[in-house]
Amino acid sequence: MNTAQLLGNFLSPPILFFLLGLAATLVRSDLELPSPLPKILSLYLLFSIGFRGGMELAHSGLTTHVAATLGVAILAAVAVPAYTYFILRVRLDPANAAAIAATYGSISAVTFITATAFLDANKIAYSGHMVAAMALMESPAIVVGVVFARLAAKRAAGGAETEAFDWGRVGRDAFLNGSVFLLVGSLLVGAITGNRPGAEALKPFSHQLYAGVLALFLLDMGIVAARRLADLRRAGVFLVAFAITVPLVNAALGLLAARLIGLDHGDALLFVILCASASYIAVPAAMRLAIPEANPSLYVTMALALTFPFNILIGIPLYQAAVTAVIGP
Repeated sequence: MNTAQLLGNFLSPPILFFLLGLAATLVRSDLELPSPLPKILSLYLLFSIGFRGGMELAHSGLTTHVAATLGVAILAAVAVPAYTYFILRVRLDPANAAAIAATYGSISAVTFITATAFLDANKIAYSGHMVAAMALMESPAIVVGVVFARLAAKRAAGGAETEAFDWGRVGRDAFLNGSVFLLVGSLLVGAITGNRPGAEALKPFSHQLYAGVLALFLLDMGIVAARRLADLRRAGVFLVAFAITVPLVNAALGLLAARLIGLDHGDALLFVILCASASYIAVPAAMRLAIPEANPSLYVTMALALTFPFNILIGIPLYQAAVTAVIGP
């Protein structure tokens, strides 16, 4: 990673608005977005990236290469929470280890969306099926985390049956939560209508507003992330190091997988970003239901106040340099 790449990322409007949000909280400004607006912005971004990805998928079609990419994405979403759980168990109880492992096994849609804006700004092409990969990677980690937590609880009870657990409700939260449903639904609509005139008529809304909405959403994310900084004392040195180191390890593993399955530059960067990111929306919502004994101030703070800013400020240009070195420009 050279200075120009890092500076170019810092000077992009979405990142500058994220920093503005951080600054607003740190200097105690009363700047904030009214409560319904962040939800509307996030829904728009999920709709836009899903619809745009579906349109691209309609043009490219479902090939063997696409299927292989989606298969590797699912494998990564299962493998990451599995190995990170055992690392976390060195210092944490099973409930918190499982919740954090699920957080880092899942993905951050906003980090992915920011990476697509980075690629657009640098005129680097990427494929629509990477949106499908993102949708598929969000939920499996939740199931893996819950399985580990339930197995640990059963062992603690001496192998006796623990109280009945509503797996159907967890499954609905994992696979049918609003963000996943909208993303997959928009992808399908884009794929079905991508070659029809109606899709072109929607472009002014789905494409041209995208950059501005992302900048405004990241302004709000900067405010929210800065408010979480005070919780870092509860995380401790081990978890702070985990929140920075594990994304780098996952990015390296993702880059290796991208090289093995033959992804081109843009798709490889997006896959690396997906592997390196951590969920702070879908997983926390599911964990509150599935593993209520886990401490949200740990897994939410780690993902939102540490991993998310690291990835969008430093990680994206760092991963871009790594992809260029391994896969080529």
